[in-house]
Amino acid sequence: MTKQEPLSTLRPQRKIRDGIHVAKVSLAHGGGGKAMRDLIDDVFVQAFDNPALAPLEDQARFALSDLARHGDRLAFTSDSFVVDPLEFPGGDIGKLAICGTVNDLAVGGAKPLYLSCSVIIEEGVDVAFLRKIAASMAKTAAAAGVAIVTGDTKVVTKGACDKLFINTAGIGIIRSGMDLGAHRAEPGDAVLVNGLLGDHGAAILAARGDLRLTTAIESDCAPLNGLIDALIEACPQVKFMRDATRGGLATVLNEIAEASGIGIEIEERKTPLREEVKGFCEILGLDPLYLANEGKIVAVVPGHLAEVARAAMAAHPLGRDSAIIGHVLQGPAGRVVMQTHFGGKRIVDMLVGEQLPRIC
Repeated sequence: MTKQEPLSTLRPQRKIRDGIHVAKVSLAHGGGGKAMRDLIDDVFVQAFDNPALAPLEDQARFALSDLARHGDRLAFTSDSFVVDPLEFPGGDIGKLAICGTVNDLAVGGAKPLYLSCSVIIEEGVDVAFLRKIAASMAKTAAAAGVAIVTGDTKVVTKGACDKLFINTAGIGIIRSGMDLGAHRAEPGDAVLVNGLLGDHGAAILAARGDLRLTTAIESDCAPLNGLIDALIEACPQVKFMRDATRGGLATVLNEIAEASGIGIEIEERKTPLREEVKGFCEILGLDPLYLANEGKIVAVVPGHLAEVARAAMAAHPLGRDSAIIGHVLQGPAGRVVMQTHFGGKRIVDMLVGEQLPRIC
């Protein structure tokens, strides 16, 4: 997590040093000395331990031949997480950081392999809480089949950040022959999602407690690479995938329509929404189409393969409520419309600003 002497003499069974354990993070833990190393060993190295991380060099190192056997192109992404609150029904900032980066790689047709983890910690944060978040990250990474192999730790004075910010970067290998992009949608293509929309945004807002609302809604936060593997295997002709995070479904659809110069029409009755989320949005005046998701993808496939793709996703635990929600039209270019329950149509614009800040 920071510059340290090589530990090659401790391989293959690297031992974690038994440093002095403290209850709270202090500025000394960001100073680069023994206190910092004790914190890193105690919290992060212990949770993330793997052969690539073990040397604790300034970088993780991989043989190109090992990477090349997965595909012919490298995918690289980075994301930062500042969610408020740090823990919420269905997840926490650590789980969110792993899922967000894994999903950003997977929707590009890549096999996620390695992640970095950099943390900015506010002075005074409980070390026990950091251990809990690190354990959550390790558990989620293991479930996704990825390794956290490098990182960095910084400590800032009290008030300089809100307890804990996390940045994760990830690399993966794109399967040979995959060519996904928002520009590839064509008239006649189908638009699919892998389940109920808006759960993450609703769960975060409820967890903040400002509105004194009670709800059983949990975040849909999940690594989607397994579901995406199933989709690609069943329908390698898939043209586009994206996880519908900030800005929700509506923003992704507008990005597709603009990039491809086509129109998109979706049907309200086919768009899967939890009744609790609908009610939540009605009370607060929110539009569920713009609510954030952390376990949902939007996919575009050739129309004649729509049911094949839907069935493949529905067979996966994270896609039970998968649905074909609409189709691509010749035009008007860049316009997304929804056919409503009442038989009319309304324009679904790109979100301006943010319905809910600090959602991820």
